[in-house]
Amino acid sequence: MTGAVWHKSSRSDADGNCVEVADNLPGVVLVRDTKDRDGGTLAFGPAAWQAFVELTKQH
Repeated sequence: MTGAVWHKSSRSDADGNCVEVADNLPGVVLVRDTKDRDGGTLAFGPAAWQAFVELTKQH
C-alpha cells in the first residue's frame, strides 16, 4: 500500500467517525476506518468500488 494517498469521506461526521479512501493506485481502491487506521484495509477493484458508490447514492 506504499504510495496510497488517503482522503476522508465527504460524509464524515464532526467526531471523525468515517472512512478514508485511497484511489490513486492503479487497479485498486483502498478503504480503511479512521478510528483504527492500522486495523486493516479493504481492497476493491475499480469497477466494484464504482458499483458500491453508485448503490450508496440510491439509498
